Amino acid sequence: MDIVLGIRTKDSVIIATSKAFTRGISILKDSDDKTRTLNDYNVLAFTGESGDTTQFAEYIQANIQLFNMRENTEMNSKAIASFIRQELAKSIRSRKPFQVQTILGGMNKGKEPFLSMIDYLGTRVDMPYVAHGYAAFYTMSLLDHHYTKDDTLDDGLKLLVQCNDELNKRMPIDFKGLNVKVVDKDGVRAIDFDEFTAKYKASL
Repeated sequence: MDIVLGIRTKDSVIIATSKAFTRGISILKDSDDKTRTLNDYNVLAFTGESGDTTQFAEYIQANIQLFNMRENTEMNSKAIASFIRQELAKSIRSRKPFQVQTILGGMNKGKEPFLSMIDYLGTRVDMPYVAHGYAAFYTMSLLDHHYTKDDTLDDGLKLLVQCNDELNKRMPIDFKGLNVKVVDKDGVRAIDFDEFTAKYKASL
């Protein structure tokens, strides 16, 4: 029941994940963060089996930080995406594969917005907008219709408001809202999405 989606604009990348942590039909937590900040310009969002997701995300985060310390330089977004894909491809051929779907959002070399979707089979696709879980069923048609490559961060957040409204209308469970993070030339930061939504709807 997790929602994980990403939108790449011309100057940033937006990553949104549902706040609800579910087990079966029960909501165990209403403030879950399904992302990990890997370095100054890259954030990883994930969904899947609860134990696998946490272990895999922390493994990737630790290895990226180790690389930064050893090489005295930060991995760029494309290199991180290749590393994640390689680890998932190795995992699927092992006795204990990770059941994890991931989205990597970042600024490649601190300049170029980058968004990549990598599934548990090690399949990687770099796209302008991506979604995992139930978000894909309900939001892809909206993104197909309204997304343009010239969208700014503000345009992307407005599009995310439309996606959120559609999910609230059609999802069979309460996903407790969205955690939203933005990656731009200033790095990774969290956005108060409820406040942005209220201001945007008040201006209509």
